[in-house]
Amino acid sequence: MSNETRHPDIEIYIKSRSLDQIIAWLQTRCDSLKPQHSSGTTHALNAVMDGVKVPVLINEKAVGKAWVSVWFRSDATPWVRDLDCAEEAAKALDTQVRCIVSGWQDGDDPDEWWRIENGNTEKISWRTE
Repeated sequence: MSNETRHPDIEIYIKSRSLDQIIAWLQTRCDSLKPQHSSGTTHALNAVMDGVKVPVLINEKAVGKAWVSVWFRSDATPWVRDLDCAEEAAKALDTQVRCIVSGWQDGDDPDEWWRIENGNTEKISWRTE
């Protein structure tokens, strides 16, 4: 997959940040952000980004207790790739953020991830199971 190919959705994993901190960051990126429903540690929201509706799903305990998943369930985000979003979130939230290296095509290594922290981006192997 070319680095310039738009991913069909965007999902990032944010380390050790609260739901409130993540919502505050999202509010700076969205024209509007409205909660839809919550169930335990999973929260569905409707965002409007650049005038387009984008469903967002936040899972506060996606991987262990430290990792929060933020899944933008659309390709109509300001970011072309997961990595673009992860780099922005890492800077804005001053924490480590991870995302899958590719856009999940057949044959891709599911354990190959980007780790973004303190302005550095590197490929790592991360087994989330």
